[in-house]
Amino acid sequence: MKDNNTWTDYSALELEELERLNSDYIDFLSNGKTERECVALLTEMAKAKGYISLKYAKENDIKLKCGSKIYANCMDKALMMINIGKDDITKGMNILGAHTDSPRLDVKQNPLYENSELAYLDTHYYGGIKKYQWVTLPMAIHGIVVKKDGAKVSIVLGEKPDDPVFFISDLLIHLSAEQLEKKSSKVIEGEQLDVIVGSIPLDKDSKDAVKLNLLKILKSNYDIEEDDFWSAELEVVPAGRAREVGFDRSMIMAYGHDDKVCAYTSAVAMLEVDSPDKTSCSLFVDKEEIGSVGATGMQSNFFENTMAEILDLLGNYSELNLRRTLASSKMLSSDVSAAYDPTFDSVFDKKNSAMFGKGIVFNKYTGSRGKSGSNDANPEYLAYLRNIFHKNNVTFQSSELGKVDAGGGGTIAYIMALYGMEVVDSGVAVLNMHAPWEVVSKADVHEAKKGYVAFLKDA
Repeated sequence: MKDNNTWTDYSALELEELERLNSDYIDFLSNGKTERECVALLTEMAKAKGYISLKYAKENDIKLKCGSKIYANCMDKALMMINIGKDDITKGMNILGAHTDSPRLDVKQNPLYENSELAYLDTHYYGGIKKYQWVTLPMAIHGIVVKKDGAKVSIVLGEKPDDPVFFISDLLIHLSAEQLEKKSSKVIEGEQLDVIVGSIPLDKDSKDAVKLNLLKILKSNYDIEEDDFWSAELEVVPAGRAREVGFDRSMIMAYGHDDKVCAYTSAVAMLEVDSPDKTSCSLFVDKEEIGSVGATGMQSNFFENTMAEILDLLGNYSELNLRRTLASSKMLSSDVSAAYDPTFDSVFDKKNSAMFGKGIVFNKYTGSRGKSGSNDANPEYLAYLRNIFHKNNVTFQSSELGKVDAGGGGTIAYIMALYGMEVVDSGVAVLNMHAPWEVVSKADVHEAKKGYVAFLKDA
């Protein structure tokens, strides 16, 4: 824990490493805007480092041992990597856990309609957003459409320089007198977040001719019909690549830092630690932004079921051994924290806030209204982690999510703590959290990766 900005401590060599990591992270962010895209990218990273799928290991009766590297996929939206260490796995694992879903707009199942010769896609927002922030921006559409025969059609439109983009309209300032009197939560309503997708009619005689023209384009370009939206998963996200910020290029502005910044640094750390003493595990889960629910969220049995399969392939499965493994493990819940913003000083307790350039952030507890809904980490565990980070020259800081009673939030930490393992939230400080464009410090990305490596090697 240091008071000085960590940028002042870096050698030329470490600055090169920092820039290389952040350049790769910018590519990851720009190509992985959805949880499906992230899982695909992370899987390729794992396979390049010699990881094999759990499904393949089971089908070929491959017995696991020290040095075995396995990944498990859950419905293409959650992923787990595990590197079997030298120690008995029932003595516990070192676990990094992040989520890859981010706030966005989801296209509804019956979305396409026409109003006054404009075609729209009806949406339902996903996660906690300030709805007024999502209007008048260039938007892209990412996702899949699954046809009745099971064929999947992948769609990414709005990211290439010559792609069209989409947008949500807002009321012009000249007619906004009444609108501007509303509370900010009501300036834009959820049902107003419909995306404009076209304006050319198919012909001059047909009813809903603009909609019909759009359906013709969808059929021609993607071979999909209107009723195929019923089995589609399409996400509307800000269009464009992640970008460096500032004259000094010290920050990154992007969609989805929460929580892809922790997912990516966790994955890089996981794949860098080749021969750990304790078994290493990284989790990349879905649905955290809406409560970690569903089959691909942390509240599902994906993690527990996968660990049962791992123990079976180690020749060591029993319900008792599974429980011992989970209870003896230690975890960093790799999730972001709120960066101190001087513009909005009134909601922060500055001395207990995360600052840009001060390293990876520990949140002993999150929650709201008297820590409700949080995991409150044990001080013995925090002291243990402090020692590891000091030994490995990792810059770190502690933080709370704003002033008491100012608000709050949660992570997956409390869910993993139910197994009886030691868990604490640790990640990167973010400005503009949950806005279409969020900002992080390159130095904090670097320190997070260093911290995760130290944890997997030495914890």
